[in-house]
Amino acid sequence: MKTRLEQAGISPTLSVGEVARRAGVSVSALHFYEAKGLISSDRTQGNQRRYARAVLRRVAFIRVAQRVGIALTDIAAALATLPATAAPTRADWARLSAAWRADLDERMAQLKKLRDTLDDCIGCGCLSIDRCRLRNPCDKLAGQGAGPQRLWVGRRSAE
Repeated sequence: MKTRLEQAGISPTLSVGEVARRAGVSVSALHFYEAKGLISSDRTQGNQRRYARAVLRRVAFIRVAQRVGIALTDIAAALATLPATAAPTRADWARLSAAWRADLDERMAQLKKLRDTLDDCIGCGCLSIDRCRLRNPCDKLAGQGAGPQRLWVGRRSAE
């Protein structure tokens, strides 16, 4: 029995080139996502990849998550909670993005702090500039650990 797409003369699957064009990614990116288990394809008798149309939404999900700075391992973990061939729904995105919100908020605070202090100090502890003696006499911040202690926010300051 033919699907509605097949009845309309539309293939239910897409070639790797079609997915790349429609998703706005390179073919090599699709191969990479597939190697990482983020998307999957079937093979034709001629060993060509064929993707279900739902893969377009999965690729969009991956791209948006990457764009906001979510690590690929976190994206993979999120997609692992969904059926392998299903496209993420609006409810899926809401649930999964809520889990990333705290990390994004922390990174945004870190970037704002860096922006606001960029022209004044590199964060004490990583460079010796003349003002550091005033803001960090005798390098007291070194006792809090390596790196720019004044710039760390969120979890890093709690470590």
